[in-house]
Amino acid sequence: MRKLVSFCLPILFIVGCLGKATINEDRLLQLPSESTDLEGDGQFSSTQDEFVPEGMIEQELPPGTEEWIASVQHEFDIPVFINDEVRRFLVYFQTKGRKTFTRWLARSSRYLKMMKDILREEGLPEDLVYLALIESGFSTHARSRAKAVGPWQFMYRTGIKFGLKIDWWIDERRDPEKSTRAAAKYLKCLYERFNSWELAAAAYNAGEYKIIRAMQRHDTEDFWEMSRYRYLRRETKNYVPKFIAAAIIAKHPVEFGFEKIEYQTPIAYDKVRIPDATDLGVIAKACGVGYQEIKLLNPELRRWFTPPGYPGYQVKIPMGSKAQFDDNFTKIKPRERITFRRHVVDEGETLSEIAELYSCGVREIMRINNLRSSHWIRVGKNLIIPVRRDFVPRKRKRIRKEAAVIANTKENHYKIKEVTYRVKKGDTLWDIGREYGIKPSQIRHWNNIRFGEQIYPGDELKLKIKSDTNT
Repeated sequence: MRKLVSFCLPILFIVGCLGKATINEDRLLQLPSESTDLEGDGQFSSTQDEFVPEGMIEQELPPGTEEWIASVQHEFDIPVFINDEVRRFLVYFQTKGRKTFTRWLARSSRYLKMMKDILREEGLPEDLVYLALIESGFSTHARSRAKAVGPWQFMYRTGIKFGLKIDWWIDERRDPEKSTRAAAKYLKCLYERFNSWELAAAAYNAGEYKIIRAMQRHDTEDFWEMSRYRYLRRETKNYVPKFIAAAIIAKHPVEFGFEKIEYQTPIAYDKVRIPDATDLGVIAKACGVGYQEIKLLNPELRRWFTPPGYPGYQVKIPMGSKAQFDDNFTKIKPRERITFRRHVVDEGETLSEIAELYSCGVREIMRINNLRSSHWIRVGKNLIIPVRRDFVPRKRKRIRKEAAVIANTKENHYKIKEVTYRVKKGDTLWDIGREYGIKPSQIRHWNNIRFGEQIYPGDELKLKIKSDTNT
């Protein structure tokens, strides 16, 4: 009996812990992810998942709220109604999530009209725009832990499937216009498959095959029915009621206490075609605006210039500046739009040193020159280096010791002297060789260094230099 008890107690303990973990998980409602985006004010970190204790669900909406929502249902072109799940998000957005939701609302006005116009042109309900509200808070730079990007949070493969270009130069998932077109196509496909906006929205979050399997497993086409079971993730179960609650408040913010929202100015722009790779600073100057304004209008551009290999690439410029741009841009010579320098690799040079010399990134040099490794570059190879229009070449500081280059003449005899040299930060074999009047290949031979192998600060190198016999 004692053996049975001692055997069962650990099992009961583990089961109890699992039970507690399940209960704790059920008491948390995963809320929309929100990045630290200020839309053009800096870099953006990975999105942070927010949670709300289930205890907040017990709070009640003000008297008459549900009746009022029922009276305005005709204003929506998506299904809008109240149940326990929608109610808890209405409460949350007005309480614990109020600060975040206020920030989303303030940013929404920047893109709302443009996105609604696109959805309407594609024959879709305009109120689907509030999916972007709960996906990203209308942030063009939002990025989830799963690497979904942009206001509509497209994954890489889905973005490519629906026509978005994603490479080292551009990421059109960040383009509010192009990503909305892609989202409209995707949502249209989902609705044609499920004939239900609740299921289409759930599939947008979880993937269509996940919803199909849930329908088959539970023998239902009702999203609310399948949400009663454990098969769907809690995030997906919350997604639809969260969407409905967000749409209700966003269309009637004052009724829910959001009265002093500092809405951003709606985005407005003209488009111009750029013949080849061009510095955004040049485009900004032609428009008579600052660089950051052009960068903010074109969040899909991942570099400081328009992508090479995309002739006629369309760039957004401030509304009303097209005539000024056309007049100024035609006066700019092609070589002044962007500058590419040719660099011949010298012996002992590394890509990091070359990148530092031209104030650019190692990855930029590797991409443009199709280099697979940053460690192996052939001496004498011509590299194409992109540099800014106002780039000022850096001068390398070379100190050549005259005593180390004494000529072997009858009047001036010399002997070979072996010294130990301690490598300093920034040193290359080429630098050291120039300083002591010896070849980098000789330094490698004396120290058994393979061609292309790195040297590091603190390394000790044996050098054989010429020393005057008369000193």
